[in-house]
Amino acid sequence: MAVSNIKLISGRANPILAEKIASYIGLHLVNVLITEFADSEIFVKIDEDIRGKDVFVIQPTCNPGYKNLMELLIIVDALRRASADRITAVIPYFGYARQDRKAEPRVPITSKLVANLLTVAGVDRILSLDLHAAQIQGFFDIPVDHLYATPIFLETLKDKKDLSNYIVVSPDTGGVERSRFFARQINANIAILDKRREKKNEAEVVNLVGNVDGKNVIMIDDMIDTAGTITQAAKILKENGALTVDVYSTHGVLSGPAAERIQASVIDNLYVTDSVPIDEKKKEIMGKKFHVLSVCDLFGQAIERIHLNLSVSSLFVSESKVK
Repeated sequence: MAVSNIKLISGRANPILAEKIASYIGLHLVNVLITEFADSEIFVKIDEDIRGKDVFVIQPTCNPGYKNLMELLIIVDALRRASADRITAVIPYFGYARQDRKAEPRVPITSKLVANLLTVAGVDRILSLDLHAAQIQGFFDIPVDHLYATPIFLETLKDKKDLSNYIVVSPDTGGVERSRFFARQINANIAILDKRREKKNEAEVVNLVGNVDGKNVIMIDDMIDTAGTITQAAKILKENGALTVDVYSTHGVLSGPAAERIQASVIDNLYVTDSVPIDEKKKEIMGKKFHVLSVCDLFGQAIERIHLNLSVSSLFVSESKVK
């Protein structure tokens, strides 16, 4: 691949992933000076010539979301003013994605606001992974390439000789389509957990639709925040006869008591990606049941294809199934 015209830039949110992506493509990250004034104002200076270049800025807007988002906007503005030919914001984790609609009066649709901010700042294209809601793509008036972690998750099952006893469970009704897609790849049935959320970061699972008795459960979710829902769900599944419960969640946000809840739960294995950095102490707390899978190859391939104007959809799992 001709990579002479590509430039990769990393913000401070997840530099380890950015380095892995750059290594996959065979490039180095552009030298960027990112500092803060005494009052926490962010200052950015691009230390290399990027005039006429195809620039990819790798920056998840994870915790602290407001700071990482602002840093991304400032980097983009610096690139635009330095005459970059095209600016693609590579956002492995799209923060504020849960605020995608007006669920009650007098609340914002912050996902749309973030889309507007990125576009006005000068972003020409978005590359992201497992958006909380697919409708967020429609908030942008620029191209959005939406990747899925399913191919990476399926790799963990390729050595299993028999998947006939597996069932895929959606932890809520909003994730049914994601779970159904995964189940189709392994020729499995699905079940659904109905949950009622009383307030933010608190949920009560109230009903199981489907039969998991004597089954090995795979639970699919886009993110784990405080882990309240997922640990409650695992408990209910075991109480309903599930033999094992393996959880696959793209974004391991793991806020507050999440690590302790997971460690104490009946979850057998938890798989997340490195879309957001995960504190080493939290990894130690969760122990051997916790596994991190890298998305560097997936993003590296997508960046190469975008640069060469090739299809990105070929990276998605299609009708090929795990046997």
